[in-house]
Amino acid sequence: MENNILENLKGPYELKELDDRELEQLCAEIREKLIETVSKTGGHLASNLGVVELTVALHRVFNTPGDSIVWDVGHQCYTHKMLTGRLKDMEKIRTRGGMAGFPKRSESIYDSFNAGHSSTSISAAYGIAAAKSILNDNTRTIAVIGDGALTGGLAYEGLNNAGRYKKNFIVVLNDNEMSISQNVGAIARYLMGIRIKPSYLNTKSKVERVLWKIPLIGKPMRNLLLASKRKIKKLVYKKVTLFEQLGMAYYGPVDGHDMKQLENALNAAKRMRRPVLVHVLTKKGKGYQYAEDNPKSFHGISSFDIKTGSTKKCSTGFSDIFGEKLCEMAEKDKRICAITAAMTLGTGLSGFSEKYRERFFDVGIAEEHAITFASGMATVGAIPVFAVYSTFLQRSYDQLIHDAAMQKLHIVLAIDRAGIVGEDGETHQGVFDVAFLNTVPNTTVYCPSYFEELKIMLEQAAYKCGGIAAVRYPRGSQWYKPDDFVCTGEAYDVYGSGDVLTVTYGRLFSNVCAAKERLAKKGINLAVLKLNRVKPIDTAAVELACGYKKVFFFEEGILNGSVAQLFEYQLVKNGFTGDYIVKTAEEGIIPQA
Repeated sequence: MENNILENLKGPYELKELDDRELEQLCAEIREKLIETVSKTGGHLASNLGVVELTVALHRVFNTPGDSIVWDVGHQCYTHKMLTGRLKDMEKIRTRGGMAGFPKRSESIYDSFNAGHSSTSISAAYGIAAAKSILNDNTRTIAVIGDGALTGGLAYEGLNNAGRYKKNFIVVLNDNEMSISQNVGAIARYLMGIRIKPSYLNTKSKVERVLWKIPLIGKPMRNLLLASKRKIKKLVYKKVTLFEQLGMAYYGPVDGHDMKQLENALNAAKRMRRPVLVHVLTKKGKGYQYAEDNPKSFHGISSFDIKTGSTKKCSTGFSDIFGEKLCEMAEKDKRICAITAAMTLGTGLSGFSEKYRERFFDVGIAEEHAITFASGMATVGAIPVFAVYSTFLQRSYDQLIHDAAMQKLHIVLAIDRAGIVGEDGETHQGVFDVAFLNTVPNTTVYCPSYFEELKIMLEQAAYKCGGIAAVRYPRGSQWYKPDDFVCTGEAYDVYGSGDVLTVTYGRLFSNVCAAKERLAKKGINLAVLKLNRVKPIDTAAVELACGYKKVFFFEEGILNGSVAQLFEYQLVKNGFTGDYIVKTAEEGIIPQA
């Protein structure tokens, strides 16, 4: 190897040839590259800095791509991508035509399963392992899941199912917040150190085989030894026996920045003929002081100055305005409660969480629970407001119908990141919420274009609606607003006049207005019908549109189930015979950036 180990690495198989000094140098080079890249492109930094040694150890112990590594969420896969032939692509990560910020099967044979949402790794990895067994494939399967993702119910469904597997299956729990277990003490670490040594495992297997062969007393003696071992372990590992109760062998806690400890533990797990969980303790932001001191801010971050750790000052966004308005409403009305699924900062609820702690609920990465929890609150008169990214609300479809809509319970959805959310790619585009909310009974959907409208519509959602009331708004700041446009808060607004009608809602109103002004200079006049409430569509708005011979509809969402389709249906019912032209987001999955 030459001086720069990372740049000269041909593939993960070469990691097995490195000595301790070279491994230390490699990890330092990876961290330097991570900081340099994310400072320019933005992305997930703290989580990636925390798993450098773990990622290197995984690729040293296992033989990828034959052995399958499934990353949960996938926002911590940057090191994995560097080690698997994609180092040169890092400078274009999360850009148009560039490398994805999450694992992507179409991008590399080393990416075993696409991710972007949380808590899927154990279920997916177990599916891979089970299929391999059926197909007589003896390669290994490893799920890597963080303690945050372990707050999602799907993770426990996966653990519960995988615990019954009779063959090797490995779950690596990356605990970077110490939220699963506090330091369990020197005795636990000492015992774990013994248990993962090859000599211990070999002796243990030999003793069990000998006992099985002794007539009459062999099996009872073995069972007695196992029972005694479980009792001792329960005394030492008080907080982690849940995994064993679910059928998993447990190794940990392991220092996630000690390469020898990591490799010993992973090799021990590799020898097991049953499911095993390896509990690894890591430090989020490891190696970059600003990220270590403030891992939340450096979790998902825009471009920043490496020397100072400071980002470019962002303008006020819809999330900020939502948080401020909700605080204002909560001050006047103690029924107002805020719910988030581990996205306090991202949804603008930091202020609310400090001012109204008793009315703030972070339920973890559990969107399904959030909706049912909110529905329970609504039964006794509270006004729960669930702030959630559009892409994550998708996980709550059943609860919206079964727990809220069927009972006609009043809950408020503050749907952030609605519409196109480019850099994070396919998994994060907020283009499905309108279509699936259109199928949910007893639901009202508002779509503000500007901050002023967001405030008005949040009040309407809280106090003028029954059932589910959703207010959906985009990421970032408000766009162009004509000087003569007045926000009314009515179900719809009509702006301008002309022979052709354009219909739209949300932030696309800004683009339509800009186009309207350009066309006016060419002598083409447009009228704009701005829908502020897209469900239900106001009948007067449809009747107005019927008076035009040509109607254009612009929508930042998918066509199937869109407002555009429903609007057309209403037009036809009202006898419309003119031309109707629809432009929506492209069908299928919208690419990154």
